[in-house]
Amino acid sequence: MPAALVLLASVAVFALGYRYYSRHLAEKVYALDPGRITPAHTYKDGVDFVPTNRHIVFSHHFISVAGAAPIVGPAVAVFWGWGPALAWILLGTVFAAGVHDFGSLVVSVRHKARSIGTLAGEVIGPRSRTLFLIIIFFLLTMVNAVFAVVIANLFVGYPEAVLPVLVTIPLAIAVGQIVYKRRTTALVPSIIALALVYVCIPLGVLFPIDITGFAEVLGLTPNTVWVVLLFVYAFIASRIPVWMLLQPRDYVNLHQMLLAFVIIFLGVIVGWNQVAAPMLNSDVPADSPPWFPLLFITIACGAISGFHSLVASGTTAKQIDKETDTRMVGYLGAAGEGALAVCSILACTAGVVAASAAPQVEWHSLYSNFDSASAGATGNFVQGVGQFANNLGVPLQVGVIFAVVVVVSFAATTMDTGVRLQRYIVQEIAEIVRFRPLARNLTLATLIATIVPLGLALVPGDFAFGTLWQLFGTTNQLTAGLALAVIAVWVTKRRRNPLTILVPLVFLLFMTSWALIVNLVEFLSSGSLSDLLLLAPLDFVIFVLAIWLIVEAAIALKKAWAARSSPTTETEEKVEESAEETVEDSTDPQEK
Repeated sequence: MPAALVLLASVAVFALGYRYYSRHLAEKVYALDPGRITPAHTYKDGVDFVPTNRHIVFSHHFISVAGAAPIVGPAVAVFWGWGPALAWILLGTVFAAGVHDFGSLVVSVRHKARSIGTLAGEVIGPRSRTLFLIIIFFLLTMVNAVFAVVIANLFVGYPEAVLPVLVTIPLAIAVGQIVYKRRTTALVPSIIALALVYVCIPLGVLFPIDITGFAEVLGLTPNTVWVVLLFVYAFIASRIPVWMLLQPRDYVNLHQMLLAFVIIFLGVIVGWNQVAAPMLNSDVPADSPPWFPLLFITIACGAISGFHSLVASGTTAKQIDKETDTRMVGYLGAAGEGALAVCSILACTAGVVAASAAPQVEWHSLYSNFDSASAGATGNFVQGVGQFANNLGVPLQVGVIFAVVVVVSFAATTMDTGVRLQRYIVQEIAEIVRFRPLARNLTLATLIATIVPLGLALVPGDFAFGTLWQLFGTTNQLTAGLALAVIAVWVTKRRRNPLTILVPLVFLLFMTSWALIVNLVEFLSSGSLSDLLLLAPLDFVIFVLAIWLIVEAAIALKKAWAARSSPTTETEEKVEESAEETVEDSTDPQEK
């Protein structure tokens, strides 16, 4: 089958989902009110709460959530065949991710742009706040560990990409200085910075940065050295003000993502490459993990991702100008990440073997077993994108390095944000247990936020993709489940039908729990010391959290449904929502 047909059909599904299903959510489920005053206006401070054009908010939100995960997950999952992977991405995006991202944003906007963790404590119950913090700690630990390994592997495999990636850092800092010091728009400086990054791609080909010799002097592998250096960088980046590096990198990476989409879309159509992978791979080794249910945690971002609720609530929500803008920002943002996941499928099933004389044979050699599929995920993607760029006349080597720079840029952006969020979580947990020295010491909290994922990233073997990625997926889906539970209770309290939220919630928790059991049995029976001492206990803890979430959600939903019959419920909810729009004199100035 031509890859172009798959791409065009997928885009059509996303367009229809946005056109019709998101409208249904906006009108019948979330009941958006264009006249309601948003927190961006109520607490306008020119720093965090800033009413912003919806197109700009969409750009910021999209680049924040679209990291390397929607690339890596599908690149691994096509091992089981492109049919199940594509079906989950399409259905998951339209009926789960869109509902989740859109709803998280709406509920946060209705509650002073508070984070989903705070909302869980208010909407479901106080215990849910603790549950949220534990799940998010696990999630961010795994995100930071996996993405560090992704970047390190790419740097070792493609030393030509190191120079253009490193150049991005001073260029982003320069953009930040220009934008924030001179109060100019970010468009022109970020485009110039991106152009300079791409000028460095051929320079990187001429002068690759290989640290093998340096690593040998230290008695370490190049991958280990890069992982350590990346966490040193993340420690520094998470401590400096966001306007100095993180935000200007978002500006630059936004244009990079748009350019990558254009190259992939045009390359797929012009090249008319055929999908070489089977729709359902029946030729898998007997010891391979089952696609059902593990597919639904292998592809987390790109179908539904709990990480999005962290970005949507309390961050993006502070910039919403009109409540009706949440439809475009939340739902269309999820559809954009779904499109990136589809591009990953096509790159790993058509692009990566397009130049082969026997593409089907070549593909099966690349995906001969699950370990090979996991270890070669990012490499297959960048080779596939390089071939799509080659279809447009770009030299193959330059196209491959371009793809590597794109993946590393997305992964680094997510890692920067992840370590910063991890520090917040560490401090909040310290506040709960009343350990004030940690709660108030930024250096110590940041150190913990870097050391814990660093330890996981340094575990030898194919730990990051073969195992940790699945644990990341389960934790990520539990986070999404928590957000969906908050949304479902909130909708139910307002006497609206929660079915559109309950269906993905139940499906997600069922598949996640099942996958955790499958993994736990595998860890206990493997005989590996690391599986017994590390992975099995970690998997069990996450499983307990899943059961805890199911119980908490069921109790909260039962109470919310019972309250619907109370004649005072509707009046109480109106008073509550009216109170959210009022700034009391006692409000902390920083909250304003």
